[in-house]
Amino acid sequence: MAYVTVPKDLTQVKSKVLFGLTKRQLACFSPAVLIGVPLFFLLKGSVGNSAAAFCMIIVMLPFFLLAMYERNGQTLEVIAKHFIRTKFLLPKERPYQTNNFYAVLSKQNKLKKEVKAIVKSRKKKNDPKRKKGN
Repeated sequence: MAYVTVPKDLTQVKSKVLFGLTKRQLACFSPAVLIGVPLFFLLKGSVGNSAAAFCMIIVMLPFFLLAMYERNGQTLEVIAKHFIRTKFLLPKERPYQTNNFYAVLSKQNKLKKEVKAIVKSRKKKNDPKRKKGN
C-alpha cells in the first residue's frame, strides 16, 4: 500500500507553482538562465567550451544561491542584510545597560520621604492651635 509522509510542521511547506518550483525559485532562476545561457554561447567560440561553461556557472551562481539558500527560515538576502548591519553599520562595542529597579525604588522612596518632610514642616507652620505670639 502506498503512503505519503506529511511533515509535522506545515509552516515549512511551500506551495509549488511550476515544475515543482516555488515562485521565488522561478523569479531567481529566470534571470540566471536569461543571462547565463547567452553568455555561454557568446564565450564558447572565443575561449572554448570549458571556460565558457565555467563563466556561465560563476555568473549564474548568485541567482541560484538567492533562490535555494535558506537557514532558520531566513533567505540569503535577509542573512546578508543582518551580516552587513552587524559587521559594518552598527557600532562594534555595545555598552551593557540595565534598568536598575532597585535604584529606581530607592530614589522613589527618598523622594517620598522628602515630600513627607515638606508636608510635615508646612503643617507645623500653619497649625491653628499654635499661638502667633509665641
